[in-house]
Amino acid sequence: MFLKKLSLINYKNFSSENFEFDNKINCFVGQNGIGKTNVLDAIYHLSFGKSYFNPIATQNIKHGEDFFVIEGNFEKNDREEKIVCSLKKGAKKIIKKNSKAYDKLSDHIGFLPLVIISPSDRDLITEGSDTRRKFIDGVISQSDKGYLQTLLKYNKILSQRNSLLKYFTANQTFDKTTLSVYNEQLDGYGTEIFNKRVAFLETFIPIFKEQYKVISGDSENISLVYDSKLLNDSLLNLFDKNIDKDRALQYTSVGIHKDDLNFNLGEYPIKKFGSQGQQKSFLIALKLAQFHFIKAQANTNPILLLDDIFDKLDENRVSHIISLVNDENFGQLFISDTHADRTEAVIKTIHQSYKMFKLGS
Repeated sequence: MFLKKLSLINYKNFSSENFEFDNKINCFVGQNGIGKTNVLDAIYHLSFGKSYFNPIATQNIKHGEDFFVIEGNFEKNDREEKIVCSLKKGAKKIIKKNSKAYDKLSDHIGFLPLVIISPSDRDLITEGSDTRRKFIDGVISQSDKGYLQTLLKYNKILSQRNSLLKYFTANQTFDKTTLSVYNEQLDGYGTEIFNKRVAFLETFIPIFKEQYKVISGDSENISLVYDSKLLNDSLLNLFDKNIDKDRALQYTSVGIHKDDLNFNLGEYPIKKFGSQGQQKSFLIALKLAQFHFIKAQANTNPILLLDDIFDKLDENRVSHIISLVNDENFGQLFISDTHADRTEAVIKTIHQSYKMFKLGS
C-alpha cells in the first residue's frame, strides 16, 4: 500500500497544495514553521480521521477560512482508493472512500494502516495513563474493528453511569437497581476489552523487547507491564467495593478506563530513572513494534511517518530506523527534516527510490 497523490485545501498553513509521491521514500525539508509536519499530519488525518498533533478539529482549518479538504489517492492491493477528509465550521467532519461517505468515522479506522514516530511521542512517558491507554487502543483498533466498537459502547455507558451518580447527589437519592443495569453492561464490555488488551500485550511485548535490543545495542532489562485492577478481580466486584467512593466523587473510579501501561527500566519507571537515550530508544522500539504488529495483523505494509527525527535522535538511532527501509518488504516512508543535505545523504545510503520536497523555496 502507498500514497500516490495528496491534495490540501485550507489545511493548517496551506491554502492549496498538491504533491505526487514516490512509492518508497519522500522527504520534506525546509525551515521550522514552513509546514513540513503539517503535510505528515494531513497523511495521518487520512488514515485516522483526525490530527495527530491537534485534536481540536476546527483548529486545523487555515486561519481566516471556514473549511479544509484533504484528498489522498492510494494504491492498495492493486486497487486505486481515493480518500477525502473534509470539515466545515459548524458541521460534522466527513470522510469519503471512493466518493461514498462513511456513516461512522470509526468504520474507516484500519483501512489505511499507518505509524508515526514524532518528538511528541515523549508524551507517552511524561503524561498520564490516558495517553498510554490511547496508544494500546489505537494499535488494537487498526486491526480489530470489533474492539473499537466495544470501546465506544463502553465509554457511552460509562458517561451515562457518571451522569446517574451526579443525579443521585443533586437529588439526594440513590437507586441501586438502576445503577446495576449500567454496572452489568460495563462489566460485559469492559471484560471483553480487558481480555483483548491482555492478548494483544502477550504478542506485542516480545516484539517490543526485540526492537529495543536491536536499537540500544545491549540487553538492558526493560519491560512493559499492564496495570489493571481486573487482573485480580471482576469489574462487578470492583463496582460493589467502590460504590461509596463513586457516590462521593460522582464518577466511576474503577474500570478499564483507569488501566495503565507501566514503562520500566529494571524495576523502576523509565520516566524517573531512564537516561534521555534510554527513553528515546524505548519510544522508538515501542513505535517500531507497533509497525511490525500492525503489518502482521493487516498483512500489508503500514505507511511510516518520521517527523523531525534527525534533530531529536543521535545518528545511530536514525541510521537504524532508516536501514529498516532498505528492504523490499518494507513500505512507504515519509520524513521531515530541516536540513536537505543531511537528509539526502542518509537516504542515498539506502539504495531505494526517493523524492525530495523543499518547502518554502
